[in-house]
Amino acid sequence: MIRPIVKDILFLGRKAGRASSKDRADGQDLLDTLVSHRENCVGLAANMIGSTKAIIAIYDGEKAMVLYNPVITNHSPTSYDAEEGCLSLAGRRPCRRYDWVEVKYEDESFHKKKHRFKGFTAEIVQHEMDHLEGILI
Repeated sequence: MIRPIVKDILFLGRKAGRASSKDRADGQDLLDTLVSHRENCVGLAANMIGSTKAIIAIYDGEKAMVLYNPVITNHSPTSYDAEEGCLSLAGRRPCRRYDWVEVKYEDESFHKKKHRFKGFTAEIVQHEMDHLEGILI
């Protein structure tokens, strides 16, 4: 189900709680909402659709995927300055991002996975994971 995008900064500022298999519907709604905004969106965090769970949906190239309970376990020694927009907030803001990030997460079946995201996809992951911490960019 496609859900409306939350713009309430007090809600967006909350830290996400751990997701469980009971939250699969939120993950699917997050993915549906991401796909519906494909023209102007490359990633979403669950709080952007009204859920308080640690779930993100991203595009890794052309493939849309959902990550439950993602945690950055390693990152590149180098970083760069970026400017990012967000569906929940007007305008663009400066931030600093790592060139790559290694992430442990659970897939849609709640199997543990580990993946190294590089380049623009790494930037997307970092932005959405900031949302899970209540950090607004």
